[in-house]
Amino acid sequence: MAKRAVIIGAGPAGLTAAYELLTKTDIIPIILEESDSAGGIAKTVFHNGNGIDLGGHRLFSKSQIILDMWEKFLPLQGKPPIDDKILGRNITVSKNGPDPDEADIVMLKRKRLSRIYYLRKFFNYPISLSLATILNMGIIRTAKSGFSYIKSCFIKREEKNLEDFMINRFGKVLYETFFEKYTQKVWGLHPKQISKEWGEQRIKGLSLSKAIINAILSPLHLISNKKKETTLIDEYFYPKYGCGQLWNIMADKIIELGGEIKFNTQVVEFKHSDNRITSVIAQRPDGQEIINNADYIISSMPIKDLVLGLENIPENIETIATELPYRDYILAGFYIDKFNLKNNTKIRTINNICPDSWIYLQEDDITAGRLQIMNNWSPYLVKDFKNKVFISLEYFANEGDELWSLSDDEMLKVAIKDIKSLNLTEEEHILDKTVIRVKKAYPAYFGAYSDFYKVKDYLNSFANLYCIGRNGQHKYNNMDHSMLSGIEAVKCIKNNADKKILWEVNTEKEYHEE
Repeated sequence: MAKRAVIIGAGPAGLTAAYELLTKTDIIPIILEESDSAGGIAKTVFHNGNGIDLGGHRLFSKSQIILDMWEKFLPLQGKPPIDDKILGRNITVSKNGPDPDEADIVMLKRKRLSRIYYLRKFFNYPISLSLATILNMGIIRTAKSGFSYIKSCFIKREEKNLEDFMINRFGKVLYETFFEKYTQKVWGLHPKQISKEWGEQRIKGLSLSKAIINAILSPLHLISNKKKETTLIDEYFYPKYGCGQLWNIMADKIIELGGEIKFNTQVVEFKHSDNRITSVIAQRPDGQEIINNADYIISSMPIKDLVLGLENIPENIETIATELPYRDYILAGFYIDKFNLKNNTKIRTINNICPDSWIYLQEDDITAGRLQIMNNWSPYLVKDFKNKVFISLEYFANEGDELWSLSDDEMLKVAIKDIKSLNLTEEEHILDKTVIRVKKAYPAYFGAYSDFYKVKDYLNSFANLYCIGRNGQHKYNNMDHSMLSGIEAVKCIKNNADKKILWEVNTEKEYHEE
């Protein structure tokens, strides 16, 4: 009789693990997913015909394994998408790939631009000492930034927290200008209270010097995307119908290969004996209880929920898990027929709209942290991309706080106030709007996180439990790292290998590279 693996969560990590089990072993996976669709926080939500990602999810990786897997499910475009055709924009295509105007199963290749909006002006992201930056900041502030950066090159702070980490790489003046308040907006805490590990996860080897070198060499084609820091890449892959299309295709393939996915199924409890989890108990919306016996458990559910579902856990482990911090996410989407944020670049766009995929909103008087422009991700996500624009404002909150507790109508009022303050459009030009909320979107690196290693060691004591993905490892992974953790979990199972390798995905100082 074939062995069974219960996989908790149908996000990038869980789906990848299921696919690997079906193609590399004889183990049958059963995925239990709390929501009604695949993709986790990387899904695409459609509202009245317009698609929007929960957070920007460009597809980029230095792992050839991941690149090959993506192309297996979504072949790269053979001709430019419709907006590139209309504008005559040049972009590399695959010789034998499909035409996005004729095929739906296709991966687009998109030019990436994301900038900082501060002082009602655009700054390159990451910050570089370009002429535009100097003009925007002014000579005096730029000079102070330059001297501050030089000082940081020779006098290094002991890196006790995220503030120390950032000042060592950008200098105190640039840190205070562009990072300090924005980080507090995103995480709800001052960078002094956040572990430097967040910087090591998300910024890694990036520094002002690398940003400057990138700005000089990229136009001369002397540096490839595979050699760049992740933050510096200028092209990315993106499915025609949003990031969620990839996970929906993958989910269909898993079912086709004999796997099973149970949506609307919430895991609530685990039974275990002799350091092995023997069964997973889940509930359906109608209260029906489902008991799933399994030989292996692969979990991408939040660590907090996983630990609290176990029986007879040590008191100190329960306390740490209960207090593990997360940041929750609110998206306010708007379909508009007039977009005032004009194009001040040389990049051609439909109706000359701002060409950014997303924009970091550093303004102190704006509650939103980021603006997405879905037209620039894929024109096929917007019903009338030639005449209208679909944007979203992204907010960061803690479950139960003032912002999170607002009704949808109240939340839309906050977003519309930000739209007016930024002069993105006028209220009469808003044709449609929506609010989407995601709990535990971002595992956080402060508070009880300092003792997280104790929880990790406890979970590793269960011989048949494998923790993967962003929430499954309480690690702020990119999508490809989450997928790699799923791949490594199957390797561990197949080869009966040490689970230590699971936790080493995305711990290196440079971006993961095969």
